[in-house]
Amino acid sequence: MGSGKSTIGKQLAKMFGLEFYDCDHELERLTGASVNLIFDLEGEAGFRLRESQLLKQLTEKTGVLIATGGGTVCNEENRRLLRSRGLVVYLQTSIENQLKRLSKDKSRPLLQAEDRKQRLLDLASVRNPLYDATADLVFSTRNSSVYATAKALSTAILERLDTLKQEHSNADS
Repeated sequence: MGSGKSTIGKQLAKMFGLEFYDCDHELERLTGASVNLIFDLEGEAGFRLRESQLLKQLTEKTGVLIATGGGTVCNEENRRLLRSRGLVVYLQTSIENQLKRLSKDKSRPLLQAEDRKQRLLDLASVRNPLYDATADLVFSTRNSSVYATAKALSTAILERLDTLKQEHSNADS
């Protein structure tokens, strides 16, 4: 949440010539309801079920870059899908950056708490180990421009893909 998945993802998709999907926005488009409304009507469990169904559909596509919601990795099947169907990048950011980026955001149901910092710390304690375990590449976002961050990330992705290709080639020898 607030790591730049959507903003950086759009720029990165352009750089690589991929179609971009933001899971939350796509879910809102398909249902005609906001994430907040889905949470209100169906609870987090209902939202997560919809999110998982959508992720399955999106990961079956080729030539796409998908920005998942922050809680997507909490489901083991989602983690399996992500790992088996593409390169997974974890955009790592600090709690301080999250608080700064999300200071005026009222649209995130899990952030509607009296103590936002504590909520983010609690979410991070559960999610960060899952992000680490799922990701092929961990990339720390900084306060650079979107383009500069996407450019640095694209270089890191190409290097990681090259490394994976070499490892695969060595395993076949």
